[in-house]
Amino acid sequence: MNGSPVVAPQPALILDRLCKEFPHRGGLFGKAEAPVRAVDDVSFFVQPGETLGLVGESGCGKSTLARLVMRMMPPTSGSVMVDGQRVDTLLSSEVLAYRRKVQMIFQDPYASLNPRMRASDLIAEPMLIHGLAKGAERVARVKELADQVGLATSSLPRFPHEFSGGQRQRIAIARALAVAPQILVADEPVSALDVSVRAQVLNLMADLQAQRGLSYLFISHDIGTVAYLSHRVAVMYLGAIVEIGPSRDVLRRPRHPYTRLLLEAVPVAHPRLRSRRREVLRGEVPTATNVRDACRFAPRCPMAADRCHVEAPTPRLLNGARLVACHFAEETPELPRGLTA
Repeated sequence: MNGSPVVAPQPALILDRLCKEFPHRGGLFGKAEAPVRAVDDVSFFVQPGETLGLVGESGCGKSTLARLVMRMMPPTSGSVMVDGQRVDTLLSSEVLAYRRKVQMIFQDPYASLNPRMRASDLIAEPMLIHGLAKGAERVARVKELADQVGLATSSLPRFPHEFSGGQRQRIAIARALAVAPQILVADEPVSALDVSVRAQVLNLMADLQAQRGLSYLFISHDIGTVAYLSHRVAVMYLGAIVEIGPSRDVLRRPRHPYTRLLLEAVPVAHPRLRSRRREVLRGEVPTATNVRDACRFAPRCPMAADRCHVEAPTPRLLNGARLVACHFAEETPELPRGLTA
């Protein structure tokens, strides 16, 4: 058949073998020890208009990765690319333009909002910094953004402490949208909110994505929340990605034991399923200073064999779309019926 070839869209965000180490000292005299590798050889991409959910326990390196994407700290090695341009090599004069492309929504809206600024000024501040609108045009734009995120324009003269948690997060989202970004990095944006408010904010983010074609890197420790919003899911453990693939596939048939145990931990409302004995993820996350050349999940894995304690698994592609770092990915048991997120 004649015609132009179909060209796949260029990813909005690419992480290539990204690593971040922090110096570590211990002992009585503060002797230098092995560095903490908070992010360890992480590679993935996010397509335009796609949500990639990044899930893992607290302390696994999710927030550090978000800060690397935002260029809030330099990587130890590897690269972050947005629109084909390396972020970590940007000149100081180029960083402001980058901030227009990528914005961040923080976990605690009260901490991320200046308590001495009114809501209208908080939303208008990015436009002022980037010189995007002036005078009446800026005022109109602030009201438009407030309307988009479900804030009454009559509330804009208020200060952050006069809003509820959900309303403060809406202000934070409006502020992030003020510069018309291409990518939003959302670091636990709903974890501090009530369940009903959490659903409202997630629905708002989904609507804004449909309207604007935004790409989301959505970070959470709650795999159920990630399942609700994400097209693909990446599971992070001790600084590394252990499984990544389409959301429906990963959550219905997890291939890594850690993913499966995270799903087992999701509360189930049905009384028959709730009474079933469930497998529990035991033990604490090992320290990132002593990651051995072996499977990092082996000390806590119910499937671990001798091989897992001496040989690190190489990530393998399964079924053309699922990347899994496990020696026994094909043998991971299925979740009991009804426990899929």
